[in-house]
Amino acid sequence: MDKKVSELLNDQINKEFYSAYLYLDMANFYASKGLDGFANWYEIQAKEEQDHAMLFYQYMHNNSEAVTLDAIAKPDKVYTELIDPLKAALEHEKYVTSLINAIYAAAQAANDFRTVQFLDWFVKEQGEEEKNSADLITKMELFGSDPKGLYMLNSELGGRTYSAPSLTL
Repeated sequence: MDKKVSELLNDQINKEFYSAYLYLDMANFYASKGLDGFANWYEIQAKEEQDHAMLFYQYMHNNSEAVTLDAIAKPDKVYTELIDPLKAALEHEKYVTSLINAIYAAAQAANDFRTVQFLDWFVKEQGEEEKNSADLITKMELFGSDPKGLYMLNSELGGRTYSAPSLTL
């Protein structure tokens, strides 16, 4: 595997674990506000990010690449309004998309078609993540200022269940 591609993939493991921490921090914020549905949504987001990290981890091992685990930074966002984590999540997903795109570009440049194929799933996943984040912001802007609307949105988010990704390595 190309050295740059390997380094970027390895770094992505850490970035995905950081994403999990970030989403757990958002879940904490919502739990402290009594919004268990919002907390549930972000707890599931955290699990998904852990899964993503492990997919990169396993891919590296499957390709006989060494994995170096780095320290995971503490989330440093401060949220005051209920919409703040939603907006931060969208910006974070856009950032993760840029990271995936950079790995994809490096793999293409190195003619590493196996890694390109592996990353195809993540490219699609990031599109879904950005859309979900944007949709939550829209719903919060529409309904979040009304207590009954917020209650219904919280209930909707509380109904989300976890399902592991189905990506064959």
